[in-house]
Amino acid sequence: ITVKSSDKDPVTAAGEEGDNPPKEEPWETTLKTTMVNIEAGEFRGHKVSLWDLLHSQYIPEENRKELLELYEAGELTLEQVKTVVSTIVTRAAAAERAEPAAPVNGSRAEPVATEAEPTPLHGD
Repeated sequence: ITVKSSDKDPVTAAGEEGDNPPKEEPWETTLKTTMVNIEAGEFRGHKVSLWDLLHSQYIPEENRKELLELYEAGELTLEQVKTVVSTIVTRAAAAERAEPAAPVNGSRAEPVATEAEPTPLHGD
């Protein structure tokens, strides 16, 4: 009896599952194939996948992890993820355009490194 076990054998029932190397979760595939039209920052005028938006510079890593966990767990719908991601990217891009030198951390109340020079508030 010759037992031949090579990778070239016809695919068996056991081998059908999980043998494709980059194993992608269904929810991951959905995020990669769901296209969004974002009119902000580098994405203006392009359709971009939710996956790419989630992994863009506009989404902080903590937010990305949290969103992915909630979506994977079924606590957020695809529509909710799309809304949250679009909002974050749009706001971050707008903040970046408005204050390119300031870090985006929400402390707009204080002027960034201004000398003792008052800013004129009255018109001509």
